[in-house]
Amino acid sequence: MTGPLSGLLVADFSRILAGPYATMLLADLGADVVKVEAPGGDDTRSWQPPVRDGISTYYLAVNRNKRSIALDLKDAEDLAAAHELARRADVLVENFRPGGLARFGLDYETVAKGNPKLIYASISGFGSGPKGAALPGYDLIVQAISGLMSLTGDPKGEPFRAGISVFDVMAGLHATIGVLSALNARHETGRGQHVEVNLMSSALSGLVNQSSAYVAGGVVPLRMGNSHPSLFPYEPLPCADGELIITAGNNGQFRKLVEVLGVPELAEDPRFDRNEKRTVNREELRPLLIERLSTRTKLEWFRDIIAAGVPCGPINTVDGGIAFAEDLGLDPVVTIGGIPGVRNPITFTGDTSDRTDAASYRLPPPSLNEHGAELRKWLEGEG
Repeated sequence: MTGPLSGLLVADFSRILAGPYATMLLADLGADVVKVEAPGGDDTRSWQPPVRDGISTYYLAVNRNKRSIALDLKDAEDLAAAHELARRADVLVENFRPGGLARFGLDYETVAKGNPKLIYASISGFGSGPKGAALPGYDLIVQAISGLMSLTGDPKGEPFRAGISVFDVMAGLHATIGVLSALNARHETGRGQHVEVNLMSSALSGLVNQSSAYVAGGVVPLRMGNSHPSLFPYEPLPCADGELIITAGNNGQFRKLVEVLGVPELAEDPRFDRNEKRTVNREELRPLLIERLSTRTKLEWFRDIIAAGVPCGPINTVDGGIAFAEDLGLDPVVTIGGIPGVRNPITFTGDTSDRTDAASYRLPPPSLNEHGAELRKWLEGEG
């Protein structure tokens, strides 16, 4: 086994997205991840369509490089196997409702008595406090409650959810950071820790400038469609045949943009010569930019605006995004056991200038209990 986390054993008692995403990242980096599933399997196995060879692509997205064992925690023999796995593990990840594993003796306090070096990561919807623990944690609910949906969509229309379960992904990333931080601390102390992450806190952190607008500025931000509250231009603008995203994030980029567009005088216009003025006066500036952009196609403008050093890009569908990454040489797709997946985004540079993947791709997403027999034999043996 290769990778920076090679030699680490991760007991994955999580399901659906946030936990499995975190444990897949650890697995990609070399950890040996044992996916513990109820006899019915991870919920996402049945979240379909779409499918590949009858298997949910949702499940496939976050479960590579893992071994699966089905354990019924209400069965004494299976529960003993789960306890033994927790005793041997370096890391345990779970996203049961807070306190849900205590009745099986798999809560942090109990498990840590027999495995004091264990890093135990809990992911919940709203934290482990008495009020938060009572609330079920689904990403869509958190998108609503956190305020994200109030920021997403047309200002004259209804609130919208993001196109992905964005806070599940954020919480998975935060859990991974917490686990790695606790592992580093273990090198100094020799002891494990309980890492807790919840979707609500990840959401408020992930709202960054929008949550800061309120807590630091007293401003309640509202949805602006594709516009940015603090920058202009930073949105789709129509060309002769469709829209192009243009993001002039500073005065220098704006100057380059208007030079390419053939209206350099706009950079000296006192209404537009600084970002804060462009933002306040966006309704005056927008039609002036559109007038020039409408004379050529979006791909023609894309070529010239990028060449001038101003960030811009077409609005693709997902297939177009994959194709764009392929054209850049990012090799976004990896195949394991005949099953394609998206490459882990982390790369390392070692003693040479050559890029090397931090990740390795060893196992396709497992079928339910695919490794049950070998894992049971291992857990029943010496270790």
